[in-house]
Amino acid sequence: MDKKQILPKIKNKLEIIYQYNNTGQIFLELNNIINKYYNKPIIKSKRKKYGNKLFLSEKDSILIAYGDSIRVNKEKPLKTLYRFLKKYVKNTITGVHVLPFFPSSDDAFSIVDYKNVSPELGNWRDIQKIAKDYHLMADLVLNHVSKESKWFKGFLKGDKKYMNYFIAFDKRVDTSLVFRPRTNPLLTGFKTRKGLKYVWTTFSDNQIDLNFKNPDVLLEIIDILLLYLSNGVEIIRLDAVGFLWKKLGTSCFNLKNSHEIVKLLRLILSYVAPYAILITETNAPHKYNISYFGNGDEANMIYQVNLPLLVLDAFIREDTSHLQEFYKKIEPLKAENLFFNLLSSHDGINMICAKGLLTKKQFSNLINKVKKHNGLISYRSMPDRTKAPYELNINYFDAINNPNEKTLVAKEVKRFISSQSIIIASRGVPGVYIHSLIGSRNYLPGVKKTGIKRIINREKINFTRLEKQLKDKKSIRYKVLKNYLRLLDIRTKIPELNQLYKQKIIYSDKRLFIISRVKKNKELIIVTNVSNDKISVSKYKGRTDLLSKRKFNGKVQPNGVYFLK
Repeated sequence: MDKKQILPKIKNKLEIIYQYNNTGQIFLELNNIINKYYNKPIIKSKRKKYGNKLFLSEKDSILIAYGDSIRVNKEKPLKTLYRFLKKYVKNTITGVHVLPFFPSSDDAFSIVDYKNVSPELGNWRDIQKIAKDYHLMADLVLNHVSKESKWFKGFLKGDKKYMNYFIAFDKRVDTSLVFRPRTNPLLTGFKTRKGLKYVWTTFSDNQIDLNFKNPDVLLEIIDILLLYLSNGVEIIRLDAVGFLWKKLGTSCFNLKNSHEIVKLLRLILSYVAPYAILITETNAPHKYNISYFGNGDEANMIYQVNLPLLVLDAFIREDTSHLQEFYKKIEPLKAENLFFNLLSSHDGINMICAKGLLTKKQFSNLINKVKKHNGLISYRSMPDRTKAPYELNINYFDAINNPNEKTLVAKEVKRFISSQSIIIASRGVPGVYIHSLIGSRNYLPGVKKTGIKRIINREKINFTRLEKQLKDKKSIRYKVLKNYLRLLDIRTKIPELNQLYKQKIIYSDKRLFIISRVKKNKELIIVTNVSNDKISVSKYKGRTDLLSKRKFNGKVQPNGVYFLK
């Protein structure tokens, strides 16, 4: 799109969002922000480097980690993370999602200061160093700020600038129709200089929702977005984007203006940094997630949020029926649209999507199985004031393997890697959580210490101890890292796995998950056995398995994975 065409579209989008209310002035202020960043050196060099478009292919995958997931004494964690990447990951993984690295009053997502790197982690130079060697993804936490932030403290003090930055009421109002992802009250009482105010807090009383009906809030967020790009960020994750726009009497989830704001951000990026990628994080059923592609004018990439649940269900029941049915219903994507395929992250395994995917009995059995594997369940409030499971909190290795059973390490690792092969084979970009890459287990001491269920999959690893474990060829960490990197490396060498080429699910024995990827007349078949059984598949006998580099004999081993060409 020509630059001269983009600015009028940006102004028009502001008119839609704010219904022509002073949009001329808003546009002038926005244009000043755009001009401030347009010729920043890093943004300018990346426009030239990528020819105005960043294209992710079969050679790309993204590691997900906190800035301090790996730590060692007397070194800033961002430096340690970079050392780990260069020593162990190298070029096999091309992107890194560093979870919020800003000063925060909780585990990263309650931002106190958007514009500075947390001194405990490092500084902007450390971020730029990672961004120089990897596609860097960063979070734009735009739905809420910390109650310790300058903005909210200003609100409490009665500062005129911040009085309309938040959604507050003099008394409690009816919010029964609002979609809730938590069980805590939606409105939290705070004592302010102007008296007691009931403030909108979707996720917790430490995360104060921003009021996007105030254009000053939107302008602040856009300035922050462009600041990140000016420091090397190429992929922007819009955290909790579905909750942005609030309107009493509605669900306040995925409302029209939330989509309009995403469209506005996409337009701004197409002007300032057309290489940048927007990814939306929306824990909702598939049809709502893909709605954020819009008509090619919203997100470039969306989370495939059903995969963690469906893959786990397949391995628990040794039955891929639901997984097969889901893949058959996935709509063909345009070349510029991507799925972000991951099985584990800093969050739990989303259960909102389970309705319509699993039967009530399967849903219940899965929850019981997770509990038997030492996992935990987080709940959300329903309109009838009951509680329903929101997510499963468990490390994915222990979700796949029962930590209370004595099993050969090699067998556990094979089963786990088998589960991960599905995101390697699927159309889109694999997202690999660091605790999956290095074979971590449930971190129950952390849950006991903090009382936070999600800590079960957020352990901070000592780098010195980790390196010792990675040198032990009998350890789970060594075996998982070696086999995971091997899968990712194989993927980079198979052009059929490029997202430009179609995928098709081959109906088969329910214990098998078979994907066909075709480039012109060349077909790749990926077979994953979710069971502990040996299964005959004579149809593909004689093909070359790219993993073992042998001819396939028609026998699929228990939890076997085959890339058949």
